[in-house]
Amino acid sequence: MKNTKKRRMIKAGLLFLVLILMGGVPNAHAFLGFGNSVRWQEEVLLHDGSKIVADRSVQRGGRHEIGQKTPYKQQSLEFIMPNSKQKVVWEDDFSKELGMANFLPMLLDIYNNAAYLVVYPVGCLSYNKWGRPNPPYVVFEFEGSAWRRIPLEKLPVEIKKPNLIFSSPDLAVEKAKTRFMSVEMIQTILSAYKQPQYQTILREPIPEGGQEGCGKTNYYKNAGWLGIDWFTNQPTYEACIKFCNFKKILPQDCPCETIFKGKNNAFYN
Repeated sequence: MKNTKKRRMIKAGLLFLVLILMGGVPNAHAFLGFGNSVRWQEEVLLHDGSKIVADRSVQRGGRHEIGQKTPYKQQSLEFIMPNSKQKVVWEDDFSKELGMANFLPMLLDIYNNAAYLVVYPVGCLSYNKWGRPNPPYVVFEFEGSAWRRIPLEKLPVEIKKPNLIFSSPDLAVEKAKTRFMSVEMIQTILSAYKQPQYQTILREPIPEGGQEGCGKTNYYKNAGWLGIDWFTNQPTYEACIKFCNFKKILPQDCPCETIFKGKNNAFYN
């Protein structure tokens, strides 16, 4: 009798494992504690006091330091426009030059039938990739059928307060042990962010720079990310050009003309 019961338990366990591998068990990764892919909902408080629900997901993967979580590889945010009932999807995919996704979403709002999303570049490489904005925000507008980047100046002034979990949101959801984060829960989390640029959307540049400690670097297709010191440390113009050639940097991208002859170059534009 005991052996029969044991065989049934083994069969049930094998069946459950097969269902997981076939995708037949919702949130199977979360159930098993893999933690690489997480989906949840956030109740978003808009500037006019109304609320919408945003479906969010993140997937982790890629290189990371020992003892640290893997970075975000891909993420998405979905919601329904209140008036038109149009489904809107925003996605942030893996960036080869960064080795991870680009952003941390921090604010979603709707104004005059247009949606606005304010995101924060993840790390110094993303900050450089997106033009070193100061204040350090990248703003997207959805009107019609597509997202497009807009300058911070075009974000309606009524939109001020971050309303999304943007610092390790999947870990915050895991800690809360719920897949639905209410406005109150989100505001409690956001209240712990003490930096001024996280408490409200700043409209004036930060004196110490958009992201403190992030030196300027450029991404070169064949050489990767390089700071200006790689070029300024060369003893002569000829040595600088030789370095560009060694790194297979295209002539129009090489900053040696600017450094040694004062000519205009894309590195500084």
